[in-house]
Order: sequence, then C-alpha cells, then structure tokens
Amino acid sequence: MDQPELRDEIARLEQRLEDLSRSLEKSRKAITASKLSIAGGGLLMLSLVSGLLSAEPLAIVVAIAAILGGIVGFGSNVSTARQETQAIEAAMAARADLIGKLDLREIGQEGSLSYLQ
Repeated sequence: MDQPELRDEIARLEQRLEDLSRSLEKSRKAITASKLSIAGGGLLMLSLVSGLLSAEPLAIVVAIAAILGGIVGFGSNVSTARQETQAIEAAMAARADLIGKLDLREIGQEGSLSYLQ
C-alpha cells in the first residue's frame, strides 16, 4: 500500500472506532436501563408480596414482565457490548499496524528545517 492508501485506511478505521464507541455507549445505557427494570420489577414484586400494595393481577404481570424484560435486555446488551469491545480492540490494533507502516519522520531530526533555530 502506498502512503495515501494507508492514510485513507487509517481514516476509515478511525471512523469505525468512533461508530463502535457510540454504539458501545448506547449498549451501556441499555444495560443500565435493564438493571433499573429488574430492580423496579423486583421492588414492585416485593411490595406486592409483603402487602404494601394490593396484589392485583395487572400489577403482578407488570412486575414479572419488568423483571423478565430486564433480564433479557441485560443479557442481550452485555453480549453486544462484549462484541463491540472486541471489535474496537481489533480496529485499534489494525490502526496501530497501519500507522507503523507509514513513513513518518521525527520532528526535530537533524537536518530538518526549524523556525526556532
């Protein structure tokens, strides 16, 4: 690959990293929402069982649905977050590899032009 192609590929990987980071953040928010759903359903169920609230069928169904929905959402989003994390790590490794292939020169090398001399 020549230098412009390497730079284009690095830019593409950086865009992919940004996209994956945004997606990972959404997954983390969904995980938090799932935990809240589980906790809310559990508290509702506890208050129904302890007699703090009247045990109406609708309340029981809502509590069970909140708990089960939270569990399903939590498991799904944790799995997605793991996959996104692995994809981020792979993209970062590929980007580092491509950067290593660039013909970079160190700033301040002898013989280089400097305005501070």
